[in-house]
Amino acid sequence: MIVRSASAHYSGLGKEGKGHVSTQSGVLDRQAYGFNTRFEDGKGTNPEELIAAAHASCFTMALSFALAGAGYTEGELDTSAKVSLDKEGEGFKVSRSALTLQAKVPGIDAEEFGRLADGAKANCPISKLLNAEVTLERTLL
Repeated sequence: MIVRSASAHYSGLGKEGKGHVSTQSGVLDRQAYGFNTRFEDGKGTNPEELIAAAHASCFTMALSFALAGAGYTEGELDTSAKVSLDKEGEGFKVSRSALTLQAKVPGIDAEEFGRLADGAKANCPISKLLNAEVTLERTLL
């Protein structure tokens, strides 16, 4: 089993509070977050942006391995993820992660590409983790 970790600290409460988040690898080290980075355009990160990065990278890696497993040896995959945070009752909910993929894979046909991409979307660990709608728009160049 692989275990990765991150930590968050928040000083102050509500809109006036400020926080920072760090990751085990050190890629994020006391990166600022708070109300202004989540609901406004403040400098720093937010949970939804981090989920989008995790989902885009997880899906892209899953598709890369699926393509390699199908015998393809070269290609380029570019994925973006847009994570939606919607009001739900008194709180909020991550309701959707919309993946957009552009790919160049020499020798693949559209049907096989679609099957492999859909499988990666369904089976990447972050897709499985999300309690949200996951969509995929794909373009084979």
